[in-house]
Amino acid sequence: MTETLTFLAVVAVIACIGFLMPTFRPYRRPMPFVAFLLGISSGFPLTLLLATMTFWLSKEGIDKTAIGFAIGLTTPYTLKFLWAPLVDKLSIPILTPLFGQRRSWLFLTQGLLFGSLWKLGASDPANQLGVFAVWAIIVAFLSATQDIVIDAYRIEILSDEELPHGTAMNQFGYRTGNLIAGIGTIWLASNEGMSYGWALAYGLTGFCVLPATLGALYAGSGNFVERHVRGAGQSFGGWIKQAVANPFREFLSRDGALLILLFVLVYKVGDAMGQGMLNPMIVELGFTDTEFITVNKLVGFWALIAGAAVGAPFIAWLGMGRALLLSGLMMMLSNLLFMLLAVVGHDPMMLGIAVGTENFTSGIGLTVFVTYLSGLSNLAYTATQFALLTSFAAVGRTWLAAPAGLLANGLGWVGFWGFTVVAAIPGMLLLWLLWRRGFIVSSVRQSPPDLSHKKSGSN
Repeated sequence: MTETLTFLAVVAVIACIGFLMPTFRPYRRPMPFVAFLLGISSGFPLTLLLATMTFWLSKEGIDKTAIGFAIGLTTPYTLKFLWAPLVDKLSIPILTPLFGQRRSWLFLTQGLLFGSLWKLGASDPANQLGVFAVWAIIVAFLSATQDIVIDAYRIEILSDEELPHGTAMNQFGYRTGNLIAGIGTIWLASNEGMSYGWALAYGLTGFCVLPATLGALYAGSGNFVERHVRGAGQSFGGWIKQAVANPFREFLSRDGALLILLFVLVYKVGDAMGQGMLNPMIVELGFTDTEFITVNKLVGFWALIAGAAVGAPFIAWLGMGRALLLSGLMMMLSNLLFMLLAVVGHDPMMLGIAVGTENFTSGIGLTVFVTYLSGLSNLAYTATQFALLTSFAAVGRTWLAAPAGLLANGLGWVGFWGFTVVAAIPGMLLLWLLWRRGFIVSSVRQSPPDLSHKKSGSN
């Protein structure tokens, strides 16, 4: 406990000093704070489908090989680019005239997501794994759709100057949602907490949709996309060309586009494998629910917040290329501490050090990586292009990382964590190749040459 309080005090001092520095001042603007609210609602469903779900399944005695492949239930995150054009260009009757394109999709999706989370929590994975899987896929689909909306809306309400800080604030919110869906849901369900059971715990966590609703009501509609949608008075074929073909054609016509997509695909594979198997290892090493909540969530959460806060100045200080390279190396090497944890076994201090270090480096890395992806999204096709990029990232997280359970069984925990370090090397090599060829840029958030609409800053 003393070490935890000391760590939090250090984080608080760093934060106070940081907010006085010029590179930290954009954090205090309204739109980055709205990005924080959006992040809370974006972050919690995936945690329920990954970290919390793997913890739940481990408690039910499900084999860790099956748990590893259960990560595949989040496949909709890998395919969301397929229906992202609808979110970009298709109006919703009644709702769109009232709230605008982005907010109408957001509010509809959140209502459906809220109801589906109650059904997922009420399912019984020990006896009805098929029903559980169906509701998990439905939640993943709705959560992925919500992410399409939130990501596009976030990029559109932030000015170029605010983009790194708004991205960091979005990561703060995302991890706050992770914390609520992790520590909060487990505490509600656990016998060491409120003992409400998984059904009520998952249902109550569904109220995390509200922060994005409040943020969207404050921020208003995104002007650029609104004009584009209302002015689309063309044939169905013309609409398909504008909504579906043009976003992909514009992106794929860029120099280095395929190399960029390959980099996005493999950059975080090692990190994703480790995240998917961390909770089963914690259970297997005999850590209690209280230790899990205290160390893995509280220490990890504040470490990640500190790392994310450093992420935006990190880009300003080093430039995008160096920031991506250094943060990637830090994330890769942090997994070596989990190798050490697997060797020493049940040691809360070692768990705290490993989780704190991993989350601090991930906080930096996520801010840098998402800022890079956001800058690659053309403002005329924000939802579709960002969905394309994050779908490729999700393929790495979901399917390339799905055999993690098999590897953990075959290699043991020490060998498994060593493998996650090796799995990160291809991403580092591709990043070096991108940088050498000049394909690492800070931002390409421009409109196509034939469009007159320009980004004018925060709304």
